[in-house]
Amino acid sequence: MRQKPFTIERTFNAPVEDDWQAITQKELMKEWYFDLPDFRPEVGFKFEFKGGHSPEKQYHHLCQVTEVVHEKKLKYSWRYDGFEGNSFVTFELFDEGDKTKLILTHEGLETFPASNPDFAFSNFVEGWTYFINISLPNIFSKNLKK
Repeated sequence: MRQKPFTIERTFNAPVEDDWQAITQKELMKEWYFDLPDFRPEVGFKFEFKGGHSPEKQYHHLCQVTEVVHEKKLKYSWRYDGFEGNSFVTFELFDEGDKTKLILTHEGLETFPASNPDFAFSNFVEGWTYFINISLPNIFSKNLKK
């Protein structure tokens, strides 16, 4: 059965250029998201990282950028090494002058093994809600301008 994608929306008191930097520059991503060995917002670029709810239980994430529209959209696949399933994460940015509306969508979560409680929909809701509502805003409070 196809599950409805998870979507979260937030408006930031930062121009779209700052939001774009925060979601595409690995040095900034490390501060609010995951510590990626490398990242480039280029279609076809593959990246990976480890992450999980606890230090004892980390999952190897395998991702590939599938769509890039500069300062508007970033989409990549998201799967786990050694597990069935493939999903897609999309960041969409909407320029509202000195503010930016960000909409994050994570679709395909139902393709992950239902037998693994770590892949429960509620865990993705909890994780993305933390990243978008708590962790990412900290970047802007540090005066992002470069």
